[in-house]
Amino acid sequence: MIKTNFLIKSIAILAFSSIFTNCSESNSKTENKSGVKTGEAISKDSEAEEDASPKLEPIDTALYNQKIKELANGDTTGKWPVKNQPYPLPGAILPYKRVVTYYGNLYSKKMGALGEYAPKEMLNMLYAEVRKWEKVDPKTPVQPALHYIAVVAAGDPGKDGKYRNRMPDKHIDSVLTISRMKKDMIVFLDIQVALSTIQDELPRLEKYLKMPNVHLGIDPEFSMKGGVLPGRKIGTYDASEINYVSDYLAKLVKANNLPPKIFVIHRFTKKMVTNYQKIKLRPEVQVVMHMDGWGEPELKKGTHRHFIYSEPVQFAGFKLFYKNDLKKAPNRLMTPEELMKLKPIPSYIQYQ
Repeated sequence: MIKTNFLIKSIAILAFSSIFTNCSESNSKTENKSGVKTGEAISKDSEAEEDASPKLEPIDTALYNQKIKELANGDTTGKWPVKNQPYPLPGAILPYKRVVTYYGNLYSKKMGALGEYAPKEMLNMLYAEVRKWEKVDPKTPVQPALHYIAVVAAGDPGKDGKYRNRMPDKHIDSVLTISRMKKDMIVFLDIQVALSTIQDELPRLEKYLKMPNVHLGIDPEFSMKGGVLPGRKIGTYDASEINYVSDYLAKLVKANNLPPKIFVIHRFTKKMVTNYQKIKLRPEVQVVMHMDGWGEPELKKGTHRHFIYSEPVQFAGFKLFYKNDLKKAPNRLMTPEELMKLKPIPSYIQYQ
């Protein structure tokens, strides 16, 4: 079941990412399918405010301990909460808040709600989900976010043969502008390296990652090894590669006096992340291992149990697919109430 879901998901992403050939890294103004013109300002609504340096609140360690115990949800195996994790630097979002985010790409209406809908409609939908989470867990404030695929695995090799396309800066700028239409939103930039490497792709986003409101996601599914093309099999990241990214982010945080970065790693099979025990935790970075599989509720709960619960890192995430999760009985999305019963309870919720 997991393998079938992967192949369908991969074919869909690669089919839509093939339109990016000769489009990425363009400096021209283009109108994307979500109706946003890159390089042009988007009017802000009454909730928007100009960028300002965040006030870095000192860490309440007692509350931190309480919250991570709550997230363990009564687990008695000793896996959760994760032992010996460092307290984060001031300004940390997790575990004090829960991140609820929309995922996608501005080039395609079929890669997620971010890109499928016009900005105001999309934000209205996102904030409807935010209100559901506020209702089900009023003790935990919700942090709204946008999660943008900034490097996309492609079906075409491109000029350098890497089978990935880097989104133009103007599209990333547009997502940041959309985020400013609401107060205090954050943004995630996601990387699918394909035949490239995380060492080559990450530095290209450094100017954005220096911003206090920008965080990071990486997708092992499309981190290909041995020249295998994306979509042919599931990719992988080792702890050593994950630690490279974490160290890179930590240095940016320290050098620029930033709040901790949230670092999301997508996962729905065992081999997508190897040597998880060697993943290093740092005060500057908050690691989320994110359950990225789609399907019926029981399948998704099993994936969470096998690859998130059983191999604890720090925080848990969970993805909900508006379309793919409905394909099999009972043909519905899991509810916030159901996700609150998981061990551990997800701190990061992504809708696609």
